[in-house]
Amino acid sequence: MSTISPLAKHLIERHSALRAGDPLPPVRGTATSPVDLALDAALPALGFLPHDARVVKQAWLSQSQRRGGFDPDLWPVDPIDFGPQAQAHPMPCAPCPKHLGLYAVLPDAHWVARMAQAGVPTLQLRFKSDDRIAIDREVQAAVAAVRGTSSLLFINDHWASAIEHGAYGVHLGQEDLQLAPIERIRLSGLRLGLSTHGYAEMLRAASVGPSYLAMGAVFPTTLKRMATAPQGLGRLRAYAQLMQRYPLVGIGGIDVARFADVLGCGVGSIAVVRAIVGQADPEAAAQTLMAALRQGA
Repeated sequence: MSTISPLAKHLIERHSALRAGDPLPPVRGTATSPVDLALDAALPALGFLPHDARVVKQAWLSQSQRRGGFDPDLWPVDPIDFGPQAQAHPMPCAPCPKHLGLYAVLPDAHWVARMAQAGVPTLQLRFKSDDRIAIDREVQAAVAAVRGTSSLLFINDHWASAIEHGAYGVHLGQEDLQLAPIERIRLSGLRLGLSTHGYAEMLRAASVGPSYLAMGAVFPTTLKRMATAPQGLGRLRAYAQLMQRYPLVGIGGIDVARFADVLGCGVGSIAVVRAIVGQADPEAAAQTLMAALRQGA
């Protein structure tokens, strides 16, 4: 810390709520201005990975130019400073509700049926299999299970089956963006949800005009191995301010005691997995979670 400038130290202290993961070494480049050097030191020190640090730095410089000076206390959150990817998409995917409510991520169609009958407003079938026939069977059964209920059903990954069987939407990870035919999904009328884990991924997701964005992992989770550190509430709040034009879903390690804090960051939905499927009475757990979400909204 002694080798960095007073301006960099101020940035780190002022925006400590956005710290996540381990501090990283300063960017070593050709920058010579005090502002550039301070940002190149402070953003990695706050744990921002190189691709995210570049996005924030460029946005901050854009904000400074727009406002006529650099303000170290003003974290950039205006989409205009994040370039064209952060602007409204000219041909977005079909819209979904701004507030998706409790969002249950479920392993098979049987669980989808149970939670649809319990009144959970948003469901995701995350059926992991390489068997094409089994995938089609589960997707078809899950679509049938929500018919006649108020639940909205998203299918994780399996976009072709989601289109074929008439699901409400599909949810894709960042890696799927390279493979999935986004234009075909858009033209089908399917709603599209995308996972994001930081600034660069949010901008990449926003560039295709999704129906909603999932942001996380907010807190530590043992459900899956994450390539990024838990983002925390400070970052979630900044992400939500930037992407407020979209319905937003917080995900990752969010228990009922944290619902109010997460909702207070500006997201309209909270996704859960083990908080439902890992409980002795999943239907009762769902009712408790929905009540807590209503109270925290």
